[in-house]
Amino acid sequence: MNKEHSQPILSFGATWSERDDLEAASKGYRGDCKVELPDKRVFSVYFYDPIRLQQDLAYEKMIAEVGLIVIDELTRERMEDAVVKLWQNGYFENFKPLNL
Repeated sequence: MNKEHSQPILSFGATWSERDDLEAASKGYRGDCKVELPDKRVFSVYFYDPIRLQQDLAYEKMIAEVGLIVIDELTRERMEDAVVKLWQNGYFENFKPLNL
């Protein structure tokens, strides 16, 4: 992160490999994600697919994560597309960044 960019950059706690696409899709959850906006603000985000969200909700009875994003399939491409669309719609303006 921290280089010039014109769109949000999604990063992960560990490096991403093709194997991660398979793991993320099978787990239905990815909680080690950060988004850096072009203005350098950084946010934590959490991705769920609907099936995993339903399973966790049945077990936990409640889910509350700031920055929770539910998408149909957890692949890097879908997560990056979601982040860009949410940024374009002002989603991140509703949250306090990690780096302020």
